[in-house]
Amino acid sequence: MDMGPARIEWRTSEIPVDYAAAVEEMEQRVAAIRDGAAPELVWLLEHPPLYTAGTSASDDELLDPQRLPVHRTGRGGRYTYHGPGQRIAYVMLDLSRRGRDVRCHVHRIEEWMIRTLARFDIRGERRDGRVGVWVVRPGGGEEKIAAIGVRVRRWVTYHGVALNVDPELDHYRGIIPCGIAERGVTSLAALGVGATMAEVDDALRATFAEIFDAASSPEIPCHLPHLREKIAKISD
Repeated sequence: MDMGPARIEWRTSEIPVDYAAAVEEMEQRVAAIRDGAAPELVWLLEHPPLYTAGTSASDDELLDPQRLPVHRTGRGGRYTYHGPGQRIAYVMLDLSRRGRDVRCHVHRIEEWMIRTLARFDIRGERRDGRVGVWVVRPGGGEEKIAAIGVRVRRWVTYHGVALNVDPELDHYRGIIPCGIAERGVTSLAALGVGATMAEVDDALRATFAEIFDAASSPEIPCHLPHLREKIAKISD
């Protein structure tokens, strides 16, 4: 059964979703997408406060093990924080229909966040060797506003991106976020943008179409040689 690349389901969870339950549900959906039994899915949600450790996480990056629950997960990346006020987008797409290039998928997620932030007059930027989206503060310091961690199973993607809208940033003190000790973490609220989650969701839906409904567009180049080693660890 061919669902076609244009059929994408959007789901929004109104209350925080247990992390383990979310991973289980994603894995079931990935299998269904691969078998042609369900359409692709973008799932917008929040989690209760917790830390997740990706495939590259190091134990010494967990600075306060007692602060919050810790979940080991199969996504790429290192330690990050999830909690209320953070918009998580789990993106389950079939790369067999969109190009079997995981690095390009990560690049498109970054572009999605950059265009979403632009709708709130925030300039998001990429940095070589650092997956995610960054904001440069007036003094020149860089702070991460969107963290990305993906996994691919039989060319269907899952996990995705966490965009900081108005989370409790103090919880990042319990980890070295993404393994980068010398950079900070920020949010829309910390940057003076009082956007509601509904407004962020509207922007995410509008900009998603710009990127992923034209996934082969030459306007969205995908030359990311610095991601080769990282991506190899999150595909199965």
